[in-house]
Order: sequence, then C-alpha cells, then structure tokens
Amino acid sequence: MSFAFELARFIPFRDQEVCARVRAIRRADLCNHPNPQFHVRVIEDTDSFFLAFALDIVQRIQVAAEECRRFVAILPAGPMAQYDKAAAIINQLRIPMRHVHTFNMDEFADQDGNTAPADWRGAFQYAMWNRFFSKIDADLRPPAEQIHFPSSANITHYGQEIADLGGADVCYGGIGWCGHVAFWEAHLGDEFSNLDEFCQAGPRLVELHPMTIMQTALHHGGDWSVVPPRAVTIGPAEILGARLRSFWLNVNLGGVSWQRFIGRLVAFGPVNQWVPGSILQLAPTDYTLVGAVADDLEPVYSDPAAGA
Repeated sequence: MSFAFELARFIPFRDQEVCARVRAIRRADLCNHPNPQFHVRVIEDTDSFFLAFALDIVQRIQVAAEECRRFVAILPAGPMAQYDKAAAIINQLRIPMRHVHTFNMDEFADQDGNTAPADWRGAFQYAMWNRFFSKIDADLRPPAEQIHFPSSANITHYGQEIADLGGADVCYGGIGWCGHVAFWEAHLGDEFSNLDEFCQAGPRLVELHPMTIMQTALHHGGDWSVVPPRAVTIGPAEILGARLRSFWLNVNLGGVSWQRFIGRLVAFGPVNQWVPGSILQLAPTDYTLVGAVADDLEPVYSDPAAGA
C-alpha cells in the first residue's frame, strides 16, 4: 500500500517526484551524466579514494610550478585524510609551494557571528594547520600570508581577495546533507528571487541548517551540543568563478552513507537554489564518489514484527 505525504517543513526542496527519480538511479548509471562538462567517477575503496584526492591536489600544484604560474585553490576542511597524503608526497618529491595561494571555504561562528579562534580544536583553521600545512616542510610550505581563512573580520572582502588573484584555479569541496556546498545552506535559497541572483551571491555569515547541525554531530558521537550555530562561508559566486570544481563524496559512517541520496539529487536533479550543490552542473566539474556513496539507494523501513 502506498502512503503519500509532504516533506517536513524545514526541508527547502520539496519535489517528491524528483526525489523518487534520483533515488532510483542505479550505481551502474551514475557515470553517464547528460552534461559532458560534469564528469562523474566512482573509486571503490577508501584508501584509493583519498590517494586520488591527494594526487589531484599535488599534480595541480606541480603543473603550475612547472608552468611558472600562480596556483590558487579553494579548499574544504573535510574530509581530511587526503591532506595527510598530499603533505607526505609534497615532502617526498620536494615540491616548492611559494606559488600557491589557498583559501579555505568556511569557518564556524558563534551566535553573534564571531568566528572560532584558530586554536579551538573544532575550528577548520586548526584542522588545516594540524593535518596539512604544518606537515609540509617549512622550506616548501606556502608563505603564511598566502594561506587564507574566512573570518568575521574579513568575510565582507574575502571574495575580492580571491578575485584579486585572478580567481581560483580549482574549487575543491564536498556535499552536505541538505545539499550545501561550503556552508551555503539550502534555506538560503528563499532569500533570492531567481537562480541567476542566487549564483551571484558572495561570502557572508549564515545560520546553519538543522540538517547541517546533525550532519556535523554525527562526527562527534551524535552530540549536537558541540556544533556552533553559525558560520562564515564563500558563496556560489566563488564556487562558479573557479576554473574547475573538483568535488569528492566519501562519507560512510558505520557502513551507512547519507550522501547516497543527496549526491544523486545534486548531480541529477534540477539546478535550483534550494539544492545549492546543484549549481555544480552549470560549470566544468569533476565529481568523484567512493563506492559506498555510489551504491544503490533503497529505503529501509522497520519491520514491526521484528520488535525493537
């Protein structure tokens, strides 16, 4: 027997027919995207996934050095395992990074919009220095003034800083449970009259969506009380302004990947402002899924006869 219902009111994207269509996309069909500029690939195991991610970063840095040009990258602070591997490769190959300029996507903020201090263990800046920049030999590491993090002090001109360097060569990232890219959240779509206006929006302070709070809590034993309520983040303009988008979906917690559904909705659903990641379909994008994210998605309903 079927059971029709509307989605919960806090979910901005509400088209059940589209949800059913993308839910039915089989793993075997994921790499057959209708947009030739949107390249989907699947890497089966986690170790190979993170090695490929690390090599992607390192190779772009090395090619830019060989071509004697500046390299500008927008980086996410999550996942992190690729940074360990990238730092080790950079040190082993002795790749100098004086031509590299990095801009982190986002950072947590408190209820008043004050960003987390760099020495707070939950801060993205702390994670990036701990897992990446500090692991690169000092004589190879980019100058400190070329390593940028968004903050309450610079967020109003953060996008201009990227633009002043000619824009980003690549924007790395992942997809959040509500469909966010960076912390550009799904509910922000309500603030814009059309998609074009949405795509032109730049860095700002945002309120985190409930799904983002819960997504982050999954990495802290489900403790939502340790997740700050707000963040500063780049906007769609910076994401689309990069010459390439390289997005990596790897979440597999306890054998369950919540990215199976949203990864499909972002890549194969309509481009719209309530699924922010869907704007990746508008520009050249590499979209890499680990095997657990690519697996077929079937709803699992509890069996009342089985008991608790």
